[in-house]
Amino acid sequence: MNRLENKTALITGASSGIGYSCAKLLAAMNVNLILLSRREEKLQELKNQLLKKHNHSINIFVVSCDVSKRSEVTQKIRSIIDKHTIDILINSAGLALGFHKIDEGNIDDWETMIDTNIKGVLFVLKQVLPQMRSNNKGHIINMGSVAGEIAYPHGNVYCSTKAAIKVLNEAINIDLVGTNIKVSNIMPGAVNTEFSKVRFKGDQDRADNVYQGFQPLTGDDVADLIVYILNTPDHVNIQSTLIMPTNQRNSYILHRDN
Repeated sequence: MNRLENKTALITGASSGIGYSCAKLLAAMNVNLILLSRREEKLQELKNQLLKKHNHSINIFVVSCDVSKRSEVTQKIRSIIDKHTIDILINSAGLALGFHKIDEGNIDDWETMIDTNIKGVLFVLKQVLPQMRSNNKGHIINMGSVAGEIAYPHGNVYCSTKAAIKVLNEAINIDLVGTNIKVSNIMPGAVNTEFSKVRFKGDQDRADNVYQGFQPLTGDDVADLIVYILNTPDHVNIQSTLIMPTNQRNSYILHRDN
């Protein structure tokens, strides 16, 4: 049963990775899309691809937006809210930078992760949630990580940002008691997207080595789970979900074949 048809989803970080995969799968469910990312050209390519594939049967809007910039988020999402009712919010924008012991870390990298992974989620929520509360409906997907459950070596600040998302998700659910708004934290393990390439600042060989010796998740694997959670009946709220490659059992226990 498709309970999502004709709804409207706002997806941050939609130009790549899990956000990109969510856009593709939701389009197949006849969901209208509002796609946000810093890379407008990538969004436009995705929009054209999806409209062609689905014979222009859905509406797709693209917005260049850096979620870490409060004034930019406020201005651009307010303009969206004025024209559209948001049924689904997927906070997928996020990143890791660097892989060092805490005393060797780069403070600029720390600030970028905090500004994007925590403050970016808050800035977007601040604009979208009042409309959902007013309409007494909606579903918020926050992209966490297994790193928010168990820290791993050299992941210090990134793990901290995802632990913050876990607790924030719990707190939002409490704040929304008595409403019909659902809030879900998706916590993936190793997913082969641009994540490691960004973390290692373009070093493709080092990024590829992260996924050697086992089959990691793909963005589509995680998006499949997200669409399942979004498509549950109104009385079902799946608040928190871990999804891992079979070879991975927590944030740092992982079997690699020789």
